[in-house]
Formats: sequence, structure tokens, C-alpha cells
Amino acid sequence: MTGQANPFESLQSQIDDAAAYLDVGDDVIERLKHPERVLETNLTVELDDGTLERFKAFRSQFNGDRGPYKGGIRYHPDVNRDEVKALSGWMVYKCATADIPYGGGKGGIVIDPSDYSEAELERVTRAFATELRPLVGEDRDIPAPDVNTGQREMNWIKDTYETLENTTEPGVVTGKNLASGGSEGRVEATGRSTVIAAREAFDYLDMDLEGATVAVQGYGNAGWIAAKLIDEMGATVVAASDSSGGIYNPDGFDPVAAKEHKSETGSIVGYEESEEELTNEDVLTMDVDLLIPAALENAIDGDLASEVEADVISEAANGPLTPEADAHLAEEDVFVIPDILANAGGVTVSYFEWVQNRQRFYWTEEKVNAELEDLIVDAFDALVDTLEEHGIDNPRTAAYVVAIQRVADAYDESGSWP
Repeated sequence: MTGQANPFESLQSQIDDAAAYLDVGDDVIERLKHPERVLETNLTVELDDGTLERFKAFRSQFNGDRGPYKGGIRYHPDVNRDEVKALSGWMVYKCATADIPYGGGKGGIVIDPSDYSEAELERVTRAFATELRPLVGEDRDIPAPDVNTGQREMNWIKDTYETLENTTEPGVVTGKNLASGGSEGRVEATGRSTVIAAREAFDYLDMDLEGATVAVQGYGNAGWIAAKLIDEMGATVVAASDSSGGIYNPDGFDPVAAKEHKSETGSIVGYEESEEELTNEDVLTMDVDLLIPAALENAIDGDLASEVEADVISEAANGPLTPEADAHLAEEDVFVIPDILANAGGVTVSYFEWVQNRQRFYWTEEKVNAELEDLIVDAFDALVDTLEEHGIDNPRTAAYVVAIQRVADAYDESGSWP
């Protein structure tokens, strides 16, 4: 596992693969492979000790043909321009796959949040929100949480924007806490869509989810919730990992208790129900019915793909497979539910949150989950129909065929100006 693949090149390769099945001009495809604009900014923030530190930050607005730009903001030391461009492109096609009226954006700050106090992180966040002020708004660009960000950061961005604009606009960001205009069901949404898509795939493949073995790589929010929900569906979670390592029990373990252990100790490693400690690579290559990669991009490259033994992969993370890995797994008939469908629950419930913010009328968790289920099932059905209609052997390519056609249609109907 190298993690060296350029995610922006991976995105462009995925678009090219799908374009072969589409009656869309090369000029339009070329347009759909590049962001419309990228903000690159330097945030200079005073730390608690009075010194100044500079943080590089980005916001990519990839495509707005189907609606306002939408996408998260991540805090990570490895954030870079190409990563943010790729993630914003994946958001375009994720929103189109789920058929929600958004374009795609993404942002990030080059920072390791564990090195800074809460007060310092608030100042960094508010500095970035100030830079984003001309670009964002509920009809322009709507940020959300991503890696190492959450409700707290979204509340700070919302407050900064509303203060500077002298207005009330809860829909400027999504992923807020409930008191600030968040939505019921948002915290579980990404993990929930990952397992709904997996359930639909098992049904399509005539596989039994009851008693199926599951490995989860990455035990953050999406990973542990996917583990909990798939366990509730009757599957058996036998392995899981985080950045410190992995755990294994062939008879399965309690995903919620494992999360509690991680919350108390900082790592899933050492959980009492574990019979064996594993590496992340062990978890990714385990012989299981379902693998859920829920960490960062490029977790499985072409070399590691030859060792993958899962029958179905449901991508809770963005871009966990390189194009080489994707091609190899398609040849091996591994059914990969692509990220732009599997983890679309996050942006889908963000859309529901935005709708509720604009209406100032809020839904029950039951309604949120029911609406999410309908959209993910419809998206999976569209993927399967396209897969079979075109004789495509890779579900990811089929998802991109659906998504690119929808974006191209929106562009065609709007016309080109100037």
C-alpha cells in the first residue's frame, strides 16, 4: 500500500472510462474533468503563546451545472491542491448519482488538529471562513464536515459568516449540531448509506447478508456506524482497524463496545473482545464477504488489490481504490460499490438539512432515514440498470455513466455562455 497515486488523475481516469459508454462530446468531457475555480489562501493565525503561524488552505469549486457547489472541509497535514480538486470532482458525480440538485466543491486546511488547542482551531476556522465569505452562501457554495472536522467547526463557520453578513443563514453550511439548525440522522448518514448499498448489492448478487462476515478499515464516524448498522442487519463484524492497527475475532465482536474502547483509549487496538491484533493491510486483505474501507483515499493500490479476498466492497471512504486496483478487482469479479454511491448518504442528508434550513421546518429522524433509503435504493437500481444495459463489468464505471450523463444533460440544457 503506497498511497502515492494522484487522486485528481484517478478522478480523470474514472471519467474517461465512463465516457467510452456515453454519447457526449470530447469537448464536454474535457470540461467535466477540471474544476471551475480553486481558491488557494494562506491563513495567518495567532497561537495561544502569541506567536503567528501560517496555514495553507484550499477551496475547489468543481462544477455547478446541477446546483450550488457542495462539499466538506478537511483538516489534515497531507491536504494538497490536487487532493481537494479530486474530492470536489467526486462530489459533483456523487450528487448526480444520488440525483440531488447540487454541484461539487471541497476544501481543506493543511493542519494536524491534534497539535492545536480548541481556541487555536477556532481562530483557524474563523480565519478560513472569512476567506470563504465571498464564495459561500446557501445558493452558491455550502461547506460541510469532512476528515477531522465536525459540528463544532461548522457552527464556527456559520457564526462567522452570519456575523460578517449581518444575517441569519443556517443553510450556509450543513453538518451542524441540532441547536444550530442541523438535521436528525446526519451523524449516521454516511455509514447508513454504505450499508444500505451493501444490502442492495448482496440482494442483487443473491448473497445472504445474515451471517456474512465483514471487515471495516477505518473506525471513525463512517466506519463504526457502518459496523453497527451492518451488525444490526445480521452480519458479523470480524475485523476492524484504525490508524493505530486492527483487531480480529472470527466469531465477531460488538461494534458499539469497540467504539467505546476507542473513545476511552484513543485506539481500537487492545479491545477486550479481540483475539488477534492486525495491521490495516491485514484488514484490507482479509477473506470476508464484505469489506468496508472507511479511511482515506488510495488505501488499496494495484499491488495490494491482488491480495484482496472480499467478495463485495462498499466504499465508505472517498477514493480508497486506485484505478489500477479498481481494474484488477473488476477482473476478479469483486463487486465494488463506488464511493459516489456508497457514501452518498452524507451529502444526501446534508441536502435534507439544507432544505429544512431554507423552509425553517424540521423533519423527524424516521423521515430523514426513510427519504435517504429511497434515494440510495433508487441510485443503486440506476447503477444496476446501466451496468446491464451497457454490459459494463465495473460498477464504478456504471455509476459514472449515470452521473456524467446527468451533469452533461444539465449543461446542455443550460447552453454555453459566453
